[in-house]
Amino acid sequence: MLLVLYPLVFIISASISDPVLVTSGQMWLFPRGITFEGYKRVFQSSDIMNGFKNTVTYTVLGTALNLIFTLTSAYALSKRHLVGRNFFMLMITFTLYFNGGLIPTYLLIMNLNMLNTLWVMLIPGLVGVTNLIIARTFFMNSIPQELEDSAMIDGASNTRTFLTIVLPLSMPVIAVMALYYSLSRWNAYFNALIYLSDRSRYPLQLILREILVENQTRTQLMITGVIEADEYLSSQMRLASLIRYSVIIVSSAPIIAVYPFIQKYFSKGVMIGAIKG
Repeated sequence: MLLVLYPLVFIISASISDPVLVTSGQMWLFPRGITFEGYKRVFQSSDIMNGFKNTVTYTVLGTALNLIFTLTSAYALSKRHLVGRNFFMLMITFTLYFNGGLIPTYLLIMNLNMLNTLWVMLIPGLVGVTNLIIARTFFMNSIPQELEDSAMIDGASNTRTFLTIVLPLSMPVIAVMALYYSLSRWNAYFNALIYLSDRSRYPLQLILREILVENQTRTQLMITGVIEADEYLSSQMRLASLIRYSVIIVSSAPIIAVYPFIQKYFSKGVMIGAIKG
C-alpha cells in the first residue's frame, strides 16, 4: 500500500509546491511553499483544455462503441446454433497472435480516408478480442437459456431479449469491460501520434507528452551547455515542471473518480471466465 500511495501523494504535493523545493529534494512528501500557479496555467492553456475536451470525447464515444460492438458480437457468438460460429471465433482469435503491422495499418487508414479525423481515434481497436471472449463466456455460462426461451415463447425478438433480459443481468461484465475500455481510451496517445496532424484534435495525453519531452530536451541542452541557463529560462523550466505535475493530476482525476461507482461490480466481474465448480 505504501509503494502505491507514495507516488500518488508525492505528485499531488509536487503539483502545489514550489518547484525549486521539489527539484532540490526538499519536498519529499507533504507540500512546501504552496502555490496553485500550475493549475492556474493548466486551465488557462487552450491546448491543454482542448486536449482534455478531445480526450473526454474520444473516451465517452469510444467506450460506448466498444461496448455496443463487443457485447452484440459476443452474444451472437455465444449461440450454439449460429452457423460458422467456430470459424468466426478462429478468425477473431487469430488476431490475438498476428497483426498487419504499422505500415499496412497506416495505408489502410489512409485509403479509408480516416487520417486526421475523429473516426481514426474510434474505429481502430473497436472490439477487444480478450473482452469479447470474456463476454461470450459470461453469456454462455451465466445467462440461463430458459430465460431466453421463455421470452421467445412470449413473442420477444432476439433484439428485445438481448436488451431487456440479457443486458440487465450482465452488469458485472459490462462494468468491467467499460472500465478496461475507458482506461485504454483515456491513456491512448499512440494512434493520435501516428494518425493525427491537426493539433486541434490532439488528446490530452499527447499534449502531456509534448510538455514532458520539451522539458526534458531543455534540461538536457542546459546540462550539455548547448543553450545558456539564464534566469528567465530557468524560471520557465521550473514552471513547466509545476505544470507537468498539475496536468498529471488533472488527467488522472476523472478516471480515479469513476472507479468507486463500479467497484461493486469489479470484484464479481473480474472472476468471469474462471473455473466454476
